[in-house]
Amino acid sequence: MRVNRLFAGLLGAILVATQLSAQTNPVVEAASNSIVNTNDPVQAELDQLMVADDATMDEVDTWIRTNNQQTAQGGGESRNDLNQRIHVRLDDVRLKYEDFLKKYPDYEPGHMAYGSFLDDIGKEDLAYVEFDTSSKLDPKDPAAWNNLANYFGDHGPVTNAFADYQKAIDLNPSEPIYYQNFATTVYLFRPDARGYFQITEARVFDKSLALYQKAIQLDPKNFELASDYAESYYGIKPLRTNDALVAWTNALASAQTEVEREAVYIHLARIKYLVGRYDEARAQLEAVTNSTYDDLKGRIERNIRQKLNPPPTNAVPVSLQVTNVLVTNGVPALTNPPAFSTNEASVLTNVPPVTPPPVPLQATNPPVNPTNLLNNMELAPPAPRPPPGQD
Repeated sequence: MRVNRLFAGLLGAILVATQLSAQTNPVVEAASNSIVNTNDPVQAELDQLMVADDATMDEVDTWIRTNNQQTAQGGGESRNDLNQRIHVRLDDVRLKYEDFLKKYPDYEPGHMAYGSFLDDIGKEDLAYVEFDTSSKLDPKDPAAWNNLANYFGDHGPVTNAFADYQKAIDLNPSEPIYYQNFATTVYLFRPDARGYFQITEARVFDKSLALYQKAIQLDPKNFELASDYAESYYGIKPLRTNDALVAWTNALASAQTEVEREAVYIHLARIKYLVGRYDEARAQLEAVTNSTYDDLKGRIERNIRQKLNPPPTNAVPVSLQVTNVLVTNGVPALTNPPAFSTNEASVLTNVPPVTPPPVPLQATNPPVNPTNLLNNMELAPPAPRPPPGQD
């Protein structure tokens, strides 16, 4: 079997316009797990072609990595030139597969090998045709059903993926990849799994975990597999704390490098922080020294400090603190007062509102000052008095 190794390089070179699936790269199998000597001339010819296929993939991957390094230093080929060179190299392999299948159209391992090549270079629809042909030519080949399930997991219907993974497992129950791919698909497509298997979401999680556990039982030293299983607990609410800690502890046992071990320390610290075991979480973080994890480590440390030293409950939020105040008639007033609600205002002032004193009633027309009135009046001359005796 082989993983889609070429995708790592193709992403940098933009060789194929394809989207990676939501799944964590399910493994596609070729015609056989390893090249073996055989007296069958047809198989011997296919073996040589598969060796050339693998060598081409390695060569293209080297081209891409080297060009990425040169580009980072200001040199390297343009992407168009590199892509053209890659396409020419891959087309040579593709034509050799097509020539082989023209000579041996019913040779099932040839269709499996060609399908695997097409899947590697992002031609998933064409790969599906080859895998489907393989399943028809040899319905007892579990790799064909695994590869078909991978396709349906990416493109739908997902229920076909469930059925085909089960066929692969039934045909070869000792292959861990089938369980891992099946577990990942069930986990990612939980609504579909609920309807297909007629179970609750909690039981869907249980089914996915059981498939992961079976895969780990068959491949206990596979760190990537153990990590995928442990990470699946993050999606289960409420968190199954003990099971998650056990899963990450087992992943630690399968870690091969210090980088992998420190990744597990980060996850153990995160789980322990989430359940309030802050001292243990800090102890796990102290073992993390690789700069790759500085951001994650610092984030968890900050979260722990905030939990252990929460801000005072009566503190005024920063957004509500007064910084620009005017004084009018001895009373402070905000220049741009926020539109506090009644509840906010009561919390901020913490005092009951003061009822204003009654305002004395005033006449509508104010009283006239006689002095002012006289001063401002223009007096008319007095009327003539009548002569005496003529009253």
